Amino acid sequence: MALVNYEIDDGIAVLTLSRPEKRNAMSDAMLADLGAAVDRAAGEARAAVIAGSGKHFCAGLDLSEQVEKSVMEGIAGSRGWHAVFTRIQRGAIPYFIALHGAVVGGGLELAAAGHVRVADANTYFALPEGQRGIFVGGGGSVNVARLMGVARMTDMMLTGRVFTADEAERYGIVNYLTEPGGALARAKELAKLAAKNAPLSNYAIVNALQRIHDSGYDEGLFFESMIASLTQATPEAHERLRAFLDKKAERLAIPTGTGVSS
Repeated sequence: MALVNYEIDDGIAVLTLSRPEKRNAMSDAMLADLGAAVDRAAGEARAAVIAGSGKHFCAGLDLSEQVEKSVMEGIAGSRGWHAVFTRIQRGAIPYFIALHGAVVGGGLELAAAGHVRVADANTYFALPEGQRGIFVGGGGSVNVARLMGVARMTDMMLTGRVFTADEAERYGIVNYLTEPGGALARAKELAKLAAKNAPLSNYAIVNALQRIHDSGYDEGLFFESMIASLTQATPEAHERLRAFLDKKAERLAIPTGTGVSS
């Protein structure tokens, strides 16, 4: 039985971690299933959602598989996580992560590999690796630290601090909060919005922004010019720009209360 369920609806792939009896702890077999699902989504979806079945998103690494691993086996396992998570983070389509319950250890590392995170009000976040005598191995030292900052991540790992959903939003870990049970529906809504974009624009957004941010100032501006010119020169961009100028495109959804109309 697959440990990651896969379905596609109107161009949106939904990947659901399906090991609820273990709080969706990431075993080697589940990681392999996740990798296969990610590869499938890359070939047939315009956006994707990752969610967890049962009461929790993901409680992290399956520690029962790690107790007797050698150093080299541990390195191979960590690099396996990196390989799958990189295909999420640096692939062709955007990933929206629906969070609820425990987002702990490797679960937070998986969430950080996505592009937009939605959490319901009952979600909690932790990095208890320090208490387990281990260290993050699924890209957390890079990706999670980029979201919340090194100081907050250090605090979590040293003290076992647990963040609420409200704190996670305040600290940049989460983009959207919902009522309990609402994260998956909201993540799907957002994925459908992103799926309407030009595929090349989405590819540039998920692949270029972080790289530009990580580069030097002049290099970043140069990369931006090249990518902007590339996207603007495509037939799809020309068609979309003409539709906007002819007032045939969707207008901005301006929030109520601004006193400004579209």
